[in-house]
Amino acid sequence: MMTQEVKQLLPADFSPTSRVWIYQSNRPFNERETLEINEQLHQFASQWLSHGDRVQGWATLLFNQVIVVMADESATGVSGCSTDSSVRIIKSIERQYEVNLFDRLLLGFMVNDKIQLLPLAQIAYAFEKGFINEETLYLNNTVLTKEEMERQWLIPVKDSWVMKKLQTA
Repeated sequence: MMTQEVKQLLPADFSPTSRVWIYQSNRPFNERETLEINEQLHQFASQWLSHGDRVQGWATLLFNQVIVVMADESATGVSGCSTDSSVRIIKSIERQYEVNLFDRLLLGFMVNDKIQLLPLAQIAYAFEKGFINEETLYLNNTVLTKEEMERQWLIPVKDSWVMKKLQTA
């Protein structure tokens, strides 16, 4: 899955400056859960409001494990309250499916076309043992805009902060 494929998954009519929030689950969801979660996310996005104005929102589950929420603020800006409402739906999904969507120390990598999660503390070991290498795609879940997501979400380890960490380890 490369940049071009990521681009095709995202809404084409959203501004490149659309804000993005990424939540990675500590486990993949099964088929039934994926359908239910996508339905909840679609419901949320279609009713998302900021101070009574409709937010041009979009939300989906990618790879059965990563929730992406996006707001195109070219029409309606997202306020603190509307950001809180998006966090509420994520916390609700966490409770409902007994997953952790806020663990920032669990890093995602694409290994054999599947997301593999590694605790930050085990990255050097995984690299040393060849489980991941410089070309392994890293899920850079810190991207903040649609444009950043298209260009910098799935990047080779060698182009990420992970590589710098490995070099200092």
